[in-house]
Amino acid sequence: MSTPAAVTRPAAAQTYPIDILLTASRPRRRTGALAASATFGRRAMLKIKHDPKQLVDSIAIPILFTVLFTYLFGGAISGSPGNYLEFLLPGTLSMSIAIVTMYGGARLAQDVTTGAFDRFRSLPIWRGAFVLGGLLSDAARYLFASAIVVVLGLIMGYRPDGGAPGVLAAVALIVAFGLSLSLLWAAVALLMPDPAVVISIANVVLMPLSFASNIFVQPQTMPGWLQAFVEVNPLSHVATAARGLMNNAGGTGGSVAWSLIATAAITAVCAALALHLYSKRG
Repeated sequence: MSTPAAVTRPAAAQTYPIDILLTASRPRRRTGALAASATFGRRAMLKIKHDPKQLVDSIAIPILFTVLFTYLFGGAISGSPGNYLEFLLPGTLSMSIAIVTMYGGARLAQDVTTGAFDRFRSLPIWRGAFVLGGLLSDAARYLFASAIVVVLGLIMGYRPDGGAPGVLAAVALIVAFGLSLSLLWAAVALLMPDPAVVISIANVVLMPLSFASNIFVQPQTMPGWLQAFVEVNPLSHVATAARGLMNNAGGTGGSVAWSLIATAAITAVCAALALHLYSKRG
């Protein structure tokens, strides 16, 4: 009985253990800073689906302050809601953006407490990408809230004398100031990684800055000591600058300059502090 002929198989590529070790040890290409920042920004936007409170507050706070204060105090302060809206809307725009900045810090604190922060720190990416990505997400939320205030004001009868250029310049100035505050809350979140604590501290800081300002009334009727605080309040300068840009009022160059100086100072200090805490944590 004859033995069956051996079946000839095509030669397969041989893999040696040394090839596997060399392939595994090859360093992966480092992701660019902008690409990594954009990825983290997209992640922060997607998180809104799971925490819609961030978006709800960006809608509710601008509507609440603009509508409520216009019709509640407009007649008593300026004679009519329409006249008061011209003074109030740039201020409530500044105030609304300042208040919603706290949620960026709360989001970062949540990432720290859940362990996601440590996982991201271990990735081979630029260290500042995580913080910058959060700022990109915050900027999108601030623009969204600004659009709500402006559109709502137009519906209520507000007509900015500065036109579209004045409105866009005011929004850009306010968003830049809001981003500087975002860096402040990011540093707070890295020091005290508890979302509730970050929001509490932000409220303690932002509420006096918002109401002890010239957002709702002119400071001439205030006590002397309170007028002194209003004069150095950065939110007052931002509101005055936005009011001048949107209403095409003259003599607002000083307020614009002080707003930019305050924004640059807060950004420089808080960005350096946030990145230092980011790199040193753990």
